Amino acid sequence: MSAPHGFSVSRYAPERGTLAKLTARDSVLRRLDWPILLSALALSFIGALLVWSATRGRTELNQGDPYYFLFRHVLNTGIGVALMIGTVWLGHRTLRGAVPVLYGLSIVLILAVLTPLGATINGAHAWIVVGGGFSLQPSEFVKITIILVMAMLLASKVDAGDQLHPDHGTVAKALVLAALPMGIVMLMPDLGSVMVMIVIVLGVLLASGASNRWVLGLIGAGIGGAVLVTALGMLDEYQINRFAAFANPDLDPAGVGYNTNQARIAIGSGGLLGSGLFKGSQTTGQFVPEQQTDFVFTVAGEELGFLGAGFILFLLGVILWRACRIARETTELYGTIVAAGIIAWFAFQSFENIGMTLGIMPVAGLPLPFVSYGGSSMFAVWVAIGLLQSIRVQRPMTA
Repeated sequence: MSAPHGFSVSRYAPERGTLAKLTARDSVLRRLDWPILLSALALSFIGALLVWSATRGRTELNQGDPYYFLFRHVLNTGIGVALMIGTVWLGHRTLRGAVPVLYGLSIVLILAVLTPLGATINGAHAWIVVGGGFSLQPSEFVKITIILVMAMLLASKVDAGDQLHPDHGTVAKALVLAALPMGIVMLMPDLGSVMVMIVIVLGVLLASGASNRWVLGLIGAGIGGAVLVTALGMLDEYQINRFAAFANPDLDPAGVGYNTNQARIAIGSGGLLGSGLFKGSQTTGQFVPEQQTDFVFTVAGEELGFLGAGFILFLLGVILWRACRIARETTELYGTIVAAGIIAWFAFQSFENIGMTLGIMPVAGLPLPFVSYGGSSMFAVWVAIGLLQSIRVQRPMTA
């Protein structure tokens, strides 16, 4: 029985989850997708410079050390790369067997946020703060577990050759498992992360070959849920104000619309070539809040100009393009679904982050992948890169 979307179950790779069986000719280094790896490293390097520029003069944030955020961003990147290497070494197929454990752990972590262990940062009660000032945002890792648990369920019977498409019962179970952590994250409330997760679920369903009725139903449920959440007053005032400012950019420019207005001024002042690194007046004047995290793209626009900001978009595009190739070339539905979930995640989060600095999307508190400062986000996106590399490494090589 042939699988959908050009998959051939008979071509399932014999080296299940192990890299040890790869011959010298089929080495891991030879199989890696180098454009993805180099683009992610370049984005992290550019991010380090932008974070440094945004924080070196912020004594109230950097504890008097102008290199504080630079060092921590580089350290976060190093840990992220190590996590990527570990993910490739384990293999996405090995992790497939550990998905129930990973899913359970992610539920425990996001529930811990709702206990006294949780902390509120930038309006969202979505963090766990431990000793030494270390903070963890579990919702970043929930994005990965949602992808993995849905891929495990939706691909199980198809990859085994028992079905051509996931049946309705399997799709329903996958959606229930995705809805549970999303509901908990919504209680924080972390609306931005929930938006990303919804897009991830849509991407996974589309890649799985599930009936389009599920996709249309999910879109309808999302719209209805948004109306219900608003009607029940589940959103905090600052979140309502963000949407109000997006709908009316001239609304309270010194208040709820301040962030977006200052962001557009910073980007617009950069012109073609920018004012030069460390020379942006909006950045050095500290007019744009949260420039090292949510609004880091404004530093690129002001100091590196249209060409520098465009180069960031180009690198993100390379990652998405190569990830699409990985999704298309793998011979197992599980790998395709995982890759598709990551593509949906990266594409939407990048669009939302950059869009909110330009005023074409509401402010949602989402970091720019690889560029923004933040340990949890950096770790999660590098694990995702490791999953993409594992899918490519473990695919059968054509003759």
